[in-house]
Amino acid sequence: MIWLSIVLLSCLALAPAALPLWRRARQVRDERSAALSLHEAQLSEIDRDLDIGLIAPAEHDIARLEIQRRILVADTAPTHADDAIPPVAVWSALGLIPIAAVGLYLTNGVPSLPAQPLGPRLAAQHEQNTRGDAVVQRLKATLAMIPAGDPNLRQGYLLLGQAEATREHYAEAAEAWNHALSLGFDPEVAARTGEALTRAASHVTPQALDLFRKALDAAPKDAPWRGAIQARIAEGEHEQDNP
Repeated sequence: MIWLSIVLLSCLALAPAALPLWRRARQVRDERSAALSLHEAQLSEIDRDLDIGLIAPAEHDIARLEIQRRILVADTAPTHADDAIPPVAVWSALGLIPIAAVGLYLTNGVPSLPAQPLGPRLAAQHEQNTRGDAVVQRLKATLAMIPAGDPNLRQGYLLLGQAEATREHYAEAAEAWNHALSLGFDPEVAARTGEALTRAASHVTPQALDLFRKALDAAPKDAPWRGAIQARIAEGEHEQDNP
C-alpha cells in the first residue's frame, strides 16, 4: 500500500513540472493548424469573390499565389518547439526523480518499520491511562488509612504527586506535593510544586512564584536546578510587572 501511495504522490508532485512541456508541444501544433486553416479559408474567399465579380481574374491569380506561398511557409513550420534541452532529456530527468526518492528512502529510511495504526495506539493509551488511574486510586486509598503523624504519609504524598505529574495532571500533582510540603519543607519539592502549578496554569502564578523563591532561598548552592528556578522567578516577576 505504501508503494502505491509513493507512486501517486510522485505523480502529483511531478504534474506541475510535466504539464508545461505537454502544453508547449500542443500549443505549437495548434498554431500551425490554425495558420493552415486560415489560409485555406482565404483561398475559398477569393474564389468566391471571383465568382461574384468582386475581383478581376488577374487580381485573383496574384492573391491566390500569395496565399499558396503562405500555405507553403506555414506547412513547413516545425511541429515541435526547439528547446535548449531536448524534451526527452527533460522527461527522463523527471522520471528519475521518483526513482531517486525511492532509493533515498530505502537507504536512509526504515521500510521494514511495522505500521502503527491509530486504533491500536489509542487502545494502548487508554489501557495505560486506566492502569494509571488504578495506581492513583490505590495510592489515595492507602494515604487515607495512614495516621496523621506517620512519617510514611509525607512519602505517600510525594509518590502521589509524582504519579500525577507523570500523567501530566499537574494541578493534581501540585495538590499532592503541597500536602507533602505541609508535613515538611523541602526546597526541591517546593520547586517541583511551583513548576507543576506553572504548567497547570500555563504561566507563573503568584503561589508558584512564592514557592520558587522559597526553594531558591533554601536550595544548596550546588543544586543543579537553581538556574531553572531563577529563570522561573524572572519570568514570574516579569509577568507581575507587565500584567
